[in-house]
Amino acid sequence: MDLSSEKIQRILAKYKFRDVAIEELQKVHRIYSEIKPFAGTYTFSDSTQKDLLKLIGNIPVKYEGRSYNFPIQLWLMDSFPFTPPICLLRPTPNMVIREGKHVDAKGRIYLPGLHNWDYPKSSVVGLLSEMIAKFEDDPPLSSKPTGESKDPHELLAFVSNLQINDGGNEPHDQPVNKVTVIGGGDLGMASVMSILAKCKLDKLVFIDVAESSTKGGSTDLEIFSLPNVEVSRDMSASAGSRVVVVTANAWSGEQSYVSVVQTNVDLYRGIIPNLARLSPNAVMLIASQPVDIMTHVAWRQSGLPPTRVIGAGCNLDSERLSYVLDINLNTHKAAWVIGELSDNKVAVMSNTGLSSGAQPEIAPGSSSTKPLLDRAFEVMKNRGQRSWSVGLSIADIINSILTDKMKTHSVSTLAQGWGGIGAEVFLSLPCIMGSNGSTRLAGVSLGREEDSKLRNSVTSLSNLMSQLRI
Repeated sequence: MDLSSEKIQRILAKYKFRDVAIEELQKVHRIYSEIKPFAGTYTFSDSTQKDLLKLIGNIPVKYEGRSYNFPIQLWLMDSFPFTPPICLLRPTPNMVIREGKHVDAKGRIYLPGLHNWDYPKSSVVGLLSEMIAKFEDDPPLSSKPTGESKDPHELLAFVSNLQINDGGNEPHDQPVNKVTVIGGGDLGMASVMSILAKCKLDKLVFIDVAESSTKGGSTDLEIFSLPNVEVSRDMSASAGSRVVVVTANAWSGEQSYVSVVQTNVDLYRGIIPNLARLSPNAVMLIASQPVDIMTHVAWRQSGLPPTRVIGAGCNLDSERLSYVLDINLNTHKAAWVIGELSDNKVAVMSNTGLSSGAQPEIAPGSSSTKPLLDRAFEVMKNRGQRSWSVGLSIADIINSILTDKMKTHSVSTLAQGWGGIGAEVFLSLPCIMGSNGSTRLAGVSLGREEDSKLRNSVTSLSNLMSQLRI
């Protein structure tokens, strides 16, 4: 397989796992030598573009004793091979798609191997073998009838005027406002109910993850059949979501904390890449614990930009803090809890009033604001994070995304570069939330105590991330 062209080398240099990706491509060449790599520009359904590698060629398919070459195209995301390829039938002028279980009307290919992709167990070679087997059972292509030539055995495909949107995985009747919640425990149920109450939706999909210890909440939703709610155990039901909420946890009985967290990381490896592939333009909202670590893991595994992978983080504490300051202490200013969701979290205040139309800014730490924030924290001390309260917080964030509200929430986000933080860690920071995800507020100088807590969190989170197998 020739990967030496300047265009291919330039694109390969941007791949997160370049050497592993090259090794996987070489395996494909050894078995399917006619499938070639090309440089290309992938267009997502929101019209954004990315330079990526694509594999183009034919796969041999036998049907009723005859052999056919089916043209395919595989786009490799820049997190390949840890993210599965996007697979399409490649059009020729005299063919028509036969929509079925494994191919939609646009030529997008769906297979169990893509849904359950888990590298290194999964590979492109294995995927192509599965594709051939499925197509031999149910051919997705047939020739376009012309004149009296209507031989049903002529299976090569595609209508000349059919156009494929490479980034499209949404059916024509796909709802505009679709939210998916992953994980069937108390938090998943609380999130579903809160989202339905708070947000205007066309559809909400609730998916129970079999491997999750939080499973089991979906049965009652099926029994009572809530309007616009689909209960599923198939990850593909999430396709085309604007927001995907992940509440699933897979806590184990391991002795060490690292081992316990690793169990959750392993669960994510089986679901996050699939969710990102099925809804490439969604905002992913993480609520699994520990939220800062799991948001970081989700970002790594998804291949999505950091502005579209956030954690519920300290949003609930922030909303409570603002309420206490406004109602109890009469400050009429927004405030946010930032940092790690732990005892190291700290409070900051806005320098603009709640009713001000100006864009909020974080006020630098001062001797005048600290007593107010400390007093508000004291008032909040006995308020625990119950599942229903976290669910309400999640719904509030989602409402800001769906309505493009541009409200400032304290969510777990990539903190690198904020306030002098050099490490790649996720912490809760004030972010303006809208339809395109999050935009951080500018960093400020914190007081000595607050800065020390933040630095301790950076160190502890970095240490834990270094011990995990992502």
